[in-house]
Amino acid sequence: MNIPSIEKASLAEIKAHQEEKLREALRYAADNSPFYKRLFEKEGIDITTINTLEDLQKLPLTTKEQLQEYNDDFLCVPKSHIIDYTTTSGTSGKPVTFGLTDKDLDRLAYNEAISFICSGIKEGDVVQLMTTIDRRFMAGLAYFLGLRKIKAGVIRVGAGVPELQWDSILKYKPTYLITVPSFLLKLIEYAELHGIDYNASGIKGAICIGEPLRNQDFSMNTLSGKITDKWNIKLFSTYASTEMSTAFAECEFSCGGHHHPELIIPEVLDENDNPVTNGGSGELTVTTLGIEGMPLIRFKTGDIVQLHHEPCECGRNTLRVGPVIGRKQQMIKYKGTTLYPPAMIDLLRSFTQIENHIIEISTNDLGTDEIVIKAVADSPSEELLTQIKDHFRAKLRVTPKIVFITAEELNKVMFNPMSRKPVNFIDKRAN
Repeated sequence: MNIPSIEKASLAEIKAHQEEKLREALRYAADNSPFYKRLFEKEGIDITTINTLEDLQKLPLTTKEQLQEYNDDFLCVPKSHIIDYTTTSGTSGKPVTFGLTDKDLDRLAYNEAISFICSGIKEGDVVQLMTTIDRRFMAGLAYFLGLRKIKAGVIRVGAGVPELQWDSILKYKPTYLITVPSFLLKLIEYAELHGIDYNASGIKGAICIGEPLRNQDFSMNTLSGKITDKWNIKLFSTYASTEMSTAFAECEFSCGGHHHPELIIPEVLDENDNPVTNGGSGELTVTTLGIEGMPLIRFKTGDIVQLHHEPCECGRNTLRVGPVIGRKQQMIKYKGTTLYPPAMIDLLRSFTQIENHIIEISTNDLGTDEIVIKAVADSPSEELLTQIKDHFRAKLRVTPKIVFITAEELNKVMFNPMSRKPVNFIDKRAN
C-alpha cells in the first residue's frame, strides 16, 4: 500500500471528493438512522440543499449527550449485521456502544493501515502491540486489523508488565511498538535495572496513543523529551477516538496528524459553534464518511485543537490536526486564567522526584474552580513543594494547592478496575 492518491491531490480535488462523500453520507443517514431521520424532519432540513463543505453550517450539531441518550437510534443496520460491539472509554460521562459491520471493520483496517504507513511502518515490519485488544476497546482491534492489512507481524502482548514486554522484544525483535508513551519510561527503567541495552534492541520507533508528545509548535514536550534523551527511537503521535473510527497520524516530519479525506470531514468551531478564523483553536467537530453501522454528522468531539493547512514535506496536501490542547469539558477557569490538564501534567512531569499524580477540580464556596494536585514523590519536602509552586507560577501564572500522598492512596483512585485507562483527572464540579 502507498499513500492514497487523494491525500496528494490538489486542495480543490480534495474538497470536491469530500463533498461527493458528504452527499452520500447525508442520504444514507436520512434513509437509515432513526436519530438523523427524526432530527432532519424536526429541523425542516432538506438534505439535497447540503452540497458543499460550507453548507455543513446549515446542519445541527450532534453532542455526546445525544449519543448517550439515544444510543440505539443512531444504528443504521439491523443488529444481526453487527460483527463487533465496541464502547467508548467513558472518559467524560456514560460509555456509548458502537456497532461495527463487516464493512466498517474493513474501513477500520484501511484507516489504520494508511495511518501506520504514514508513520513509516511497512510490510515485513514486526510490531509489538502494548494496548488491550479486549474489553470492548476499538483501538487495539483496529491496530491489529491495520497491521494485518499491510502484512506486518503483530505481537499481541497487551498493556503493562515490563518484564513480559522485554521478553517479547528480545525474543521476537519487533521494529515498532504501539503504546502509551509514559509506559516507555517504565520500559527504560526496567531495562536499566536488569542490564538490558535498550538502544541495541532494534526498536526504530513507537506509535504513541493517549498522551500528547508535542507542544503547540510541534516541539517535544517534557514526556517525549524524557524518553528520547535516553532511548534513540522516533516517537509518532496519533489522534483518534471510537466515535470517529478514524485516526490522524503523524508522518516522519512530526508536524501534526494527517487527515484522511476519504474517511472524515473535520471542522473546528469556536464557543458559539462558528468556524474559527485565522487558524485559531476550537472544538474539533467531525462528520464520518463511509460508515455503515453508526455514522455521525457534525459530532462535537469535546477536544480543543488547531488545524494546520500548509502542505507537508512528506508530499501530502491534507490538513493536519495539532496536539490536543485539552478537553472542552475539562477546561478550568482559575484566578482569571484558563487552564487545561495537559499543560499541568506536562509541567509536573518536568520534576523527576514526582512519581505519579492526580489532578482534582472542585467548586469552592464562592462558586469558582479550585485545583488540588495530589502527588507521590520519592522524597517529599517543603523545598520540593516550593519549587513546584514557583514553576507553576512562572509557566502557567497560577499556583494550585499541592499535597503529597502515598503511592497506595493514589493507586486506589488511579487504577479503577472498571476503567481501561489510568484516572489522572477527577472533576468534582457540578455540570
